[in-house]
Amino acid sequence: MALFTLPTDLREALSTLAKPLDARLRDYLPQLCGGILFARGRRTVASWIRAAALHESFQLYYHFLDSLGRAVAAVSQALLLLLVRTLAANESRLVFAIDDTPTKRQGPKVQGAGMHHNPTPGAAGGEFFYGHVWVTVALLLRHSLWGTIGLPLRAWLYIRQVDVPKLPRAERKRWTFRTKLDQAAEAISWLRKALDFLGKQIIVVADGFYAKQEVVTAARAAKVVFITRLRHDAALFDRPEVPV
Repeated sequence: MALFTLPTDLREALSTLAKPLDARLRDYLPQLCGGILFARGRRTVASWIRAAALHESFQLYYHFLDSLGRAVAAVSQALLLLLVRTLAANESRLVFAIDDTPTKRQGPKVQGAGMHHNPTPGAAGGEFFYGHVWVTVALLLRHSLWGTIGLPLRAWLYIRQVDVPKLPRAERKRWTFRTKLDQAAEAISWLRKALDFLGKQIIVVADGFYAKQEVVTAARAAKVVFITRLRHDAALFDRPEVPV
């Protein structure tokens, strides 16, 4: 049983996020999120369960995470609407960022992991790292003290095509390879579908890697303003028109 009480506003927010889940599982989310807030050391599921004093029922919470993962689209949409209504209700336009986020892992038994380009090698880091890469969409807001901040909303796991055969047989049958561009295009379509009823302008910002046909086509179809930088090898035939 948890030994802490979350603030009322936070409990209400977590209850809102849990609404898309099965009624039998909705109480699990606030308890586990409390463990996330108070966990120390390595950020693992086991540390969350220990911090929330839920170790006597740890198997139930592992199964709950599996159910939560299967409902990620609905829960992410609830999170998106909650953030927009709470933090950007008076904004006429919403700005989002899309980028790939690496998470380093260790060990050959980590499913979906592989060798990826390291975007932040640092002084002693290598050009490549072993782990996961997620195509992430985040809501950009301006904080009064910290300036522009990004609040992650949803992430799509990217697995290289050469690493798909390494998945367990059951997972391999259910997995369809998609490029990062395909996943970014899906993120844009997901944003439009989730926010269309609000009537707000949607702006998506991404780096030059995503300045390719698949993403631009998805942005046009969703009537989303897509801001990026030109590729270094882009062919320019005329100057862009000045918007009126």
